[in-house]
Amino acid sequence: MATINPVPAASAQLPSEFKTEYHPRSGRQTLFQPFDQFGISPEAQDAPIVDKEPWRPFRSRGDFEFSEIAIEAALNKSQINALLNLITRISEGHAQITLKNESDLSKAWDNAAAELTPFSKHNVAVTYKKNEQVYEVHARPIWDWALDLLDNPLLAPHFVWDACRVYKHNDAQFERFFNEPWTGDRWWDIQSSLPDVDGAVLFCFILYADKTKLSSFGTVKGYPVVVRCANLPTHIRNGEVFGGGRVVGWLPIVPEDAGEEGKLGYTTLKRVVWHESFKKLLEHATQYSKTGYSHKSHNDILRWLFPVILILSADYEEQSVEEAMEALRVYKRSKAQGEELLKALGLRPVENIFWIIWYSDPHDALSFDRLHSLHGGLWKHFLGELKKILASLGREAEAAFEKLIDDFPRWRNLNHFKSAINISFSDGNKFQDLSKQTLYACLNLLTPRTSPEGHQLLRVISTYLQLDSLIGLDVHTEGTLAAIEAELLIFDTELKAYITCAESSDIEKLKVDWNFPKTHLWKHVVRDIRRKGAARNYSTRPNKKLHGPLKDTYHHRTNRKDVAGQVSLQSFVSNHHKFALMLLREPLGNNLPDEDDVAVAFSGHVKLGAPTQNPSSILDLENRSAIHEYRYLKVNYESMVDWKQTTDHLRCNPQFHGLPRFDHALIQLTADETIFVRLILLFRCSILNLGSFDFALVQPYTARINGSRRMDRFFKLTRVKALPRASSIFIPLSSFIRGAVLVPDADHQDEHLVVDHLDSDMFLQMRARAR
Repeated sequence: MATINPVPAASAQLPSEFKTEYHPRSGRQTLFQPFDQFGISPEAQDAPIVDKEPWRPFRSRGDFEFSEIAIEAALNKSQINALLNLITRISEGHAQITLKNESDLSKAWDNAAAELTPFSKHNVAVTYKKNEQVYEVHARPIWDWALDLLDNPLLAPHFVWDACRVYKHNDAQFERFFNEPWTGDRWWDIQSSLPDVDGAVLFCFILYADKTKLSSFGTVKGYPVVVRCANLPTHIRNGEVFGGGRVVGWLPIVPEDAGEEGKLGYTTLKRVVWHESFKKLLEHATQYSKTGYSHKSHNDILRWLFPVILILSADYEEQSVEEAMEALRVYKRSKAQGEELLKALGLRPVENIFWIIWYSDPHDALSFDRLHSLHGGLWKHFLGELKKILASLGREAEAAFEKLIDDFPRWRNLNHFKSAINISFSDGNKFQDLSKQTLYACLNLLTPRTSPEGHQLLRVISTYLQLDSLIGLDVHTEGTLAAIEAELLIFDTELKAYITCAESSDIEKLKVDWNFPKTHLWKHVVRDIRRKGAARNYSTRPNKKLHGPLKDTYHHRTNRKDVAGQVSLQSFVSNHHKFALMLLREPLGNNLPDEDDVAVAFSGHVKLGAPTQNPSSILDLENRSAIHEYRYLKVNYESMVDWKQTTDHLRCNPQFHGLPRFDHALIQLTADETIFVRLILLFRCSILNLGSFDFALVQPYTARINGSRRMDRFFKLTRVKALPRASSIFIPLSSFIRGAVLVPDADHQDEHLVVDHLDSDMFLQMRARAR
């Protein structure tokens, strides 16, 4: 493909912080922007998502709120009628309710849904030749859903139509970075190959398909398909309201057959059912991917939209389209010869349904998923190895590990675990949080002397955590991509060393065969990032949230018979209504304040909360001043990852949910020095005629550490040591940079290890500190 150079800037400009080069076909000039304007289009600035009557098309807000309660409670028809009859007998109340019966409520739901997203249902039958079994798919074509988005005036200003290359100035030059899908090379390349038509742009779909367990014991399963629009910014497309993902399909599942599993015919059948079922989802999109679709935007700009499957999150073969298509062509001419080629590629003689969508290479669309490949994949294997090694050391070692896990410092949005050995969950998010804590809990237990295998496993886990944090960054530069590739080499070396340990170990059943797909998948992640932006663009994590309503539908809205038909239809209707309600709810601004928020304004980037009952008078100042103690602090800071505001919530409380909690923080001690501290007291000093001043009493972690620790170098740890409590200092709250989690080292008094993998910003902070 020929290289297309960007349109040059109209005139020389002094470098601003950000530079955006648009695809040549956009006709847009290179744009230079300061920090506060980057990433916000003029259309989006001028058209905020606001609705003065967000409860429409319900007749009143009371009707809307009742409908929301009924949906959340999964009330049946008789319950709804009984509740409405009761409410209508109440002469006084805070809500106006005009609904009289279930029919009115159903009509209101349908009217709301009709204005937001029309509903349709199609069936397709595929015959299982052994017993003539019929499979039914319930699907709504994704192009119908796309038109709903395009017709929504609240979303219109937020669509991005042109590929671009974005850069940030690093004080020396502009460095390219990758975040949203349109910043990757795949979008740019496809836009370059579109027909030479004015206004030709892509409408990019992100498709996700994965089985989910509906029943408590996992005997009943569903196969939902979720669609998202890659033309919308991440916070919109991964959100749960305007422009968020929708369940648009319910695929049939071929019954399990132990006797047929692994056989060519059975495997082929499953592929045929899957691909034939998907056809209904791709109706219209197939046609318009060839011809384009004429659409006039809210600002009267005419565009030719070409549907493209940009990103695919599903279980798919990784071979190139050309190889697979050629093998199928050979198969049609010679079955024997074709089967040999297909077998070599690990494929079956089934045409890939995504080939019918032009410009949509399904194998280029297939993307790395951290949730399945790492948190619910590799990490589960590492945890299994760890359990075997701890068990070999005896109950005392297991108990010590469990206590260290239980004692791990609490942090907002970080799951706490009482136990890690006898866990009963399969949640990838919890596995991710457990992986961040396990390394620190094992450092002093699994030493080279006590357990060579365990120590080597920790080295593997350490490099795994480095890779997970690097891959998980929401913005990537050439530097972070190079760091991933370098760390992959380290991971391979450490894993091979562990295999050698396992082969010579006396511990039974240690894993020596690590040659399976999830060990190798992340080797393609750098290419994925360059092609499709940051890993969050193709994460299955946002889509997993939509499995919950499907399970609720199964439990509350079916008779547990003919599950596929009932759940698919009921989930479409109920989730459709619920989605409509969510869209209506969002602009109401009905978010509850934080549990400790009080009417105290931010002082710069910090805000005090949870005041104690009585201020303390300072008698020697003749009651001209008072100290007001607080036990909660919000700290806003600019993330090093994406340069957006992030908030940490710090506690300084002797009884927070029954336990003392005095958090740690990173502060700016001097113009050139940052240090870690532990909170002791947060207070506001009010002085008559002078005003109020916010301070913290903190214990600095600046004591000298005698000698270096070998394990710190091995595991890339950041170690600090606390000064005596008597050396605590007063600092202004304005010196706080962000919160932190520090884990005490039980073998070295007053020494602590910084949890580098707490979040992406802390990870980058510590990498910068280590340079």
